[in-house]
Amino acid sequence: MITDKLYREYLDLLLKGDRSQCTRIVKTLLEQEIDIKDLYLELFQTSLYDVGALWESNKISVAREHLATAITEGLLNLVYPDLFSEGDKAKTAVISCTANEYHQVGGKIVADFCELNGWNAHFLGANTPFDQLLSFIDEIRPDLVGLSMSIHSHLPRLKEGIDAIRSEYPRLDLIVGGQGFRNGISGELAPDGNIAYVRDLDELERILRYG
Repeated sequence: MITDKLYREYLDLLLKGDRSQCTRIVKTLLEQEIDIKDLYLELFQTSLYDVGALWESNKISVAREHLATAITEGLLNLVYPDLFSEGDKAKTAVISCTANEYHQVGGKIVADFCELNGWNAHFLGANTPFDQLLSFIDEIRPDLVGLSMSIHSHLPRLKEGIDAIRSEYPRLDLIVGGQGFRNGISGELAPDGNIAYVRDLDELERILRYG
């Protein structure tokens, strides 16, 4: 568990752009063998949500929000030696940001969480064109495709991506999520048997483990 005092210290350093001290905190937690899930949920995810809220309320600049996000993305690399499970992985996921979506750290966290739960995850990053996503799906033949959306105005592009995937692969399981859905999923994107809205990493873990 991450104490409130440690979290506040980390968030303050993150907002200041102090990459060195943020790295120190994460390395110390890893040396203490913190549960990786707790690290992702209680430090990385929570701090990014708080940073986003500060930016939306005009309490920090977009430059500082971008800096905090970039630092977090770099810190995720520190976890990699402890992240990837050994042995054969029975299932494969392709995780991508929707077209026109440039906030990729949320999608990267989802891909990491797939690996943590024994999946082989391919993360395609920000603003992946739909034709390239479809080509990659055809090449990899994944069991699951996840699309991340951090800004609600990108919903029409997300729907286009879902329709394109369903047209080619009607039985492929899809998940969607991200801060663009922070007020819940709208009636414009009603989940059904092949698409699930993932509210948080706990729900993602349930899907990865039990379907």
